[in-house]
Amino acid sequence: MNALRRTCLCAAAVSAAVLSVVLPATATPSGQPDATTSAAQSGTARPFERLIVGYKPGTAEASSDSAAADDARAKGKTLNRRMSTGAAVVDLGGKTTSADSVIQAFKNDPDVAYVEPDLLMQPFADPNDTEYSRQWDLFEATAGMNVPGAWSSSTGTGVTVAVIDTGYVAHSDVAPNVVAGYDFVSDAARARDGGGRDDNPADAGDWMKRGDCGTDLLGNPIPAQDQDSSWHGTHVAGTIAAATNNSKGIAGIAYNAKIQPLRVLAQCGGATSDIADAINWASGGTVSGVPANATPARVINMSLGGQAACSSTYQNAINAAVSRGTTVVVAAGNSNADVANFTPANCNNVITVAALGREGNKAFYSNYGAKIDVAAPGGETRRGTDTPGTITTPQNGIWSTLNNGATTPGAENYEPYQGTSMAAPHIAGLAALVKAKDASLTPAQIETLIKNNTRPIPGTCNSCGTGLADAAKTVAAVGTTPPGGALENTADVTIVDRGTVSSTIAVTASGNASAALKVGVDIKHTYRGDLVIDLVAPDGTAYRVKNSSTSDSADDVLATYTVNASSEVAAGTWTLRVQDVYSGDTGYIDSWNLTL
Repeated sequence: MNALRRTCLCAAAVSAAVLSVVLPATATPSGQPDATTSAAQSGTARPFERLIVGYKPGTAEASSDSAAADDARAKGKTLNRRMSTGAAVVDLGGKTTSADSVIQAFKNDPDVAYVEPDLLMQPFADPNDTEYSRQWDLFEATAGMNVPGAWSSSTGTGVTVAVIDTGYVAHSDVAPNVVAGYDFVSDAARARDGGGRDDNPADAGDWMKRGDCGTDLLGNPIPAQDQDSSWHGTHVAGTIAAATNNSKGIAGIAYNAKIQPLRVLAQCGGATSDIADAINWASGGTVSGVPANATPARVINMSLGGQAACSSTYQNAINAAVSRGTTVVVAAGNSNADVANFTPANCNNVITVAALGREGNKAFYSNYGAKIDVAAPGGETRRGTDTPGTITTPQNGIWSTLNNGATTPGAENYEPYQGTSMAAPHIAGLAALVKAKDASLTPAQIETLIKNNTRPIPGTCNSCGTGLADAAKTVAAVGTTPPGGALENTADVTIVDRGTVSSTIAVTASGNASAALKVGVDIKHTYRGDLVIDLVAPDGTAYRVKNSSTSDSADDVLATYTVNASSEVAAGTWTLRVQDVYSGDTGYIDSWNLTL
């Protein structure tokens, strides 16, 4: 084994990473209704006067306009035109919101591949939430996440998002979307609710007096000064799924999703053991002494962390959640340092999120590094040069649901916060939109969709993942083939100890590859620091995407790398080459994909 090069990693105590449509809100019926019924049943009832009919390749109607016209006449309608895609546009003779019999006639035709209404779209309108104008993070062109453009396709219906945080303090703008959660704080003294774990995830307040949490290595009190309650979990929950078009407050990103509040953070932070149990329970796992979760979450948001290596406790809980189909989103941390040193952001199988300010630069506090997957708006309520603790630029913060109580709950309100804690729920909300559009997607596929459909960061943010998340672009890509073709090899390849193996993908596309070619890698291995990974172009040019590291003792490689391959001809055989440079640990290439 690699005993000589492995060192003991002592975990630091985990603390909260805290502050440092459009269309009507209509529910989509379960079961993914087909095009015949979706308009009427969804409540939108958008009108149409034509159908789009796709014919199967090789049929007469697919290539002959006269044959397509004859088919339309046989069904009592007329051919309008042929689309650039090859599909036929058929006139119904007038506007309607239902054409069940005609659609069914086309569906029953063995020559027809698909039929759907040619729906009339309208310009997007702002939601009527009174604080929506403050939510630059959703809609501004520079550093907003282009959320309104996604709402015509998905609003998060049917998806539960677990917010593993300080719990939830009642707020009327979030309450309609809250489902039963749990209080996992096992330390009764810190819980402040009269006991340990229970079925009430209410936020009892995380205020602290100077020195409440002991002293640091230099003997300084923790915290250094009194701190009010943050109501952090409620702020996060509002960003994800505040009620929308209700003439009050803010708009949630996935406003028809459900929020499951799980309380793990209280006075002085939260214990790793409690957080890991919450991860397992949220995703449908069993936790001793805790009743089964009746509404398992398909997305988990963790806007929390501490400085330490990824522990086996965290990694095992995360792996179990992902294996159950739950996407795990984690804040990168607010120390303006390499995220590799902060957990659970440095664990595998999570989407790690860095924060941008309103101008599109890396927020002054945000962590960065190779472990960052994507960036999202995190806001800046002050400039980096302003006195810590002051609020000098509230308009540039992330506006969301909160409470005005200094210690215990007071009246509900809305306030701006900053932090990667605020960036992560933007991605959790986006993951819910994607999952709602296609419930069959795996966490890895959701991560790939989000990362492959970012747009360039408008300012400066080195080592901030694949770019700024774009909600509209990501949701639109669900169920489609990305530009250039997303190609995948899922055949397992055993990695030879101290040897080199490869897996190939054949490409037939014309032209050159992209300057932002994406290489998605899923490798199972017991010590990923052993591995060197190269992408080899058809002409033999090798592009290094991962080096070995004697200090990277974590399991597995689950990452998407970006390669400037614009000088390479796309057509030919592309190779993923994996070299194991040390002995004693084993693994295999599970799958990899290529987006040219």
